[in-house]
Amino acid sequence: MSITILIVAATVIISLMAFNNHQLIDKFVFWPYRMWRDGEWHRLITCGFIHADWGHLIFNMIALYSFGTFVEQAFGYMLPMGVTLYIVMYFLAIVTADAYNLYNRKDDYSYRSLGASGGVSAIIFASILLNPFSGIYLFFIPIAIPAVIFGPLYLVYCVVMAKRGQDNIGHVAHFTGSIIGFVFPLLFRPSLFLDFITQIQHKLQ
Repeated sequence: MSITILIVAATVIISLMAFNNHQLIDKFVFWPYRMWRDGEWHRLITCGFIHADWGHLIFNMIALYSFGTFVEQAFGYMLPMGVTLYIVMYFLAIVTADAYNLYNRKDDYSYRSLGASGGVSAIIFASILLNPFSGIYLFFIPIAIPAVIFGPLYLVYCVVMAKRGQDNIGHVAHFTGSIIGFVFPLLFRPSLFLDFITQIQHKLQ
């Protein structure tokens, strides 16, 4: 069975369990204060299996399934131990996506975060690297945006919104996860960047 489907299934099941179980949320949520003081480092990974609400869960899982199936297959074909690297990339992005807040908010008892957005962002940007002219649809725009255009715009959006800090969305985690997803495959097959540039050049000719 597809690893992507297994991750989606596990995330949906655990998230649904957590919706009505505050004790489970408290055990799994990313909570720097508790992590530094009580050594609860499992939260770096478990936070990726719970979500705030139905909208948060559905959006992330649709994106993970839509892009993940392609990236998983591409990794299996292009990279040695590709499926293993796919799993490593996904969870590495979840673990490191909120590294800034792990340190910056270590004394803030009230700060907590949850969701798979860092890992999902990594999957989306790995897809952009591999197929820069695939179409990406947004809910409020009926026309597909070329991935190579969507990527930079999304990163700028993350930076701007992170600086504003006026909502409860983890824009820093989204940005960090995106960078990991683009760079991680290059560590194992640097020629993918040349392929990326070549695809753009051919499209522009």
